[in-house]
Amino acid sequence: MSLAQIRNLAVRLGGQTVLHDVTFAIDPGEIVTIVGPNGSGKSTLLRAILGAERPSAGSVTLRPGARIGYVPQKLHVDPTLPITVRRFLSLPHRVTDAEARAALMEAGADGLARRQMSRLSGGQFQRVLLARALLARPDLLILDEATQGMDQPGSAAFYRLIERVRREHGCAVLMVSHELHVVMAASDRVICLNGHICCEGAPEHVASAPEYRALFGTGTKGALALYRHEHHHSHDHSHDHDHDAQSGGGAPR
Repeated sequence: MSLAQIRNLAVRLGGQTVLHDVTFAIDPGEIVTIVGPNGSGKSTLLRAILGAERPSAGSVTLRPGARIGYVPQKLHVDPTLPITVRRFLSLPHRVTDAEARAALMEAGADGLARRQMSRLSGGQFQRVLLARALLARPDLLILDEATQGMDQPGSAAFYRLIERVRREHGCAVLMVSHELHVVMAASDRVICLNGHICCEGAPEHVASAPEYRALFGTGTKGALALYRHEHHHSHDHSHDHDHDAQSGGGAPR
């Protein structure tokens, strides 16, 4: 049985149709990536699946009892608010020190428990958000452009981490990304969205689809091959390869 079934979904926001006729399923254990240009409805689709956006037509059906973990695109923490990583992980539900430590270690954020949230780099912050999502022991992990503010090596390391989480937990992963060069190698299936589903399938199939190339150009297939080559290199996970979003670092768009 599918973990989530999206049928003929349509969403209207401010009188405009943002999504229409969106139908697909997410199976246990698979990594599904949604790509599309700005304004294509990617984040709206995630919010509809999370139940934060009401469909104007169609339906989202989750398997009974399915647990969801969510890593948002960004989360603003007031820099004047003194809150440590450990305390943040106990919001809104208290968790034990052992649970917090295990989640941080799994997310590659061990050693950060006593740090102030406002002092974290972009990559560290996203790993803490991932740790918080993992505390739910999700059947479905949803990530909305979770590598924003990281450079390319930092993004690649984060996606390898997601692959490991999927492998060890058996959870499905649904993620939105603008980083075509990184995301393809991590995905079992890619959905190209532009208000509706333009094409979907295995990464290689989508990368060569005319609809995909019309949206993103023809250079992305070479970037995919380049990343697949680099994907076999080993990286030291103990170092963050990211820049703070404030410092102007970010993945190329």
